[in-house]
Amino acid sequence: MLNKSRFFRPLFGALLVSASLQASAADQSLLNTSYDIARELFASYNPMFAEHWKEETGHTVEIRQSHAGSSKQALAILQGLPADVVTFNQVTDVQVLHDRGNLVSADWKSQFPNGSSPYYSTTAFLVRQGNPKGIDSWADLVRDDVRIVFPNPKTSGNGRYTYLAALGYAQKTFGDDQAKIDEFMKTFLSHVAVFDTGGRGATTTFVERKIGDVLITFESEVNNIRDQYSDDQYEVVVPKTSILAEFPVAVVERNAERNGTTEVAHEYLNYLYSEPAQRLLAGFNYRVHNETVKAEVADRFPEVDLLTVEDIAGGWPEAMKNIFSSGAKLDQLQRR
Repeated sequence: MLNKSRFFRPLFGALLVSASLQASAADQSLLNTSYDIARELFASYNPMFAEHWKEETGHTVEIRQSHAGSSKQALAILQGLPADVVTFNQVTDVQVLHDRGNLVSADWKSQFPNGSSPYYSTTAFLVRQGNPKGIDSWADLVRDDVRIVFPNPKTSGNGRYTYLAALGYAQKTFGDDQAKIDEFMKTFLSHVAVFDTGGRGATTTFVERKIGDVLITFESEVNNIRDQYSDDQYEVVVPKTSILAEFPVAVVERNAERNGTTEVAHEYLNYLYSEPAQRLLAGFNYRVHNETVKAEVADRFPEVDLLTVEDIAGGWPEAMKNIFSSGAKLDQLQRR
């Protein structure tokens, strides 16, 4: 079970970099720049990897962590944050490091298995004990008596996944009737009680500030919260239709070359596919690719019709241009 004070410790500024930024006696130091709700995951993974690296090479490595919204992290790297690797929650936040800074390889998606996504999740709901509003599906979220909390799609990959998951449901429900799809999405957005900038902020709003009837975030996050509170305060609802949320990783090659960490950076990401690491990921309620681990945890992950971003919006570039850019569909639907 996660420690409550550790799970909800506050951010001090936009970026949270671990105290290990101080000088270390390790042979090498590696900076992993990641999304905001992955702190506890990588705090557990890093010692596991350091032990693996010592056994394989005889060398020691210190891994530092930086956490904020995925898009904010990408911008910080473009502005000079010396990340050796990125472990993000949206493909476009890695791709921009190539497109705008040539910091990652053009073929970064083919450098590791599964499109360089070692684990994945979907979007799910966290409701209060007893599910007092009877929330079972996306359709329930547009009822007059329901208020929802999720991160702002303008600033959060988590929030963009939520928007697209709701849109995918509307498309399946209303087919080619664009007017009904737009009306559903407009009502859905109007029921948002708070738009936090990132996933952990949304969690804090729902859990600590007691705002809203349902928190929408990654399945891994809602299960971690439920596990932390011993099932006596919250319940998890996984809708039958949702979205495939992939978590892409990449070596920030220009920085790694400058820092002399290219080899350890590649292995840091490659080891995420190992059976011990996949088991750790599953322990944090992420869905994994390793067949042995998948069989061990199958009863914890309900079957879901996982729509892809390509299914819903034609792909991430199209989604960013047609939905999330300034003046595009999201802005249009939020106009009063």
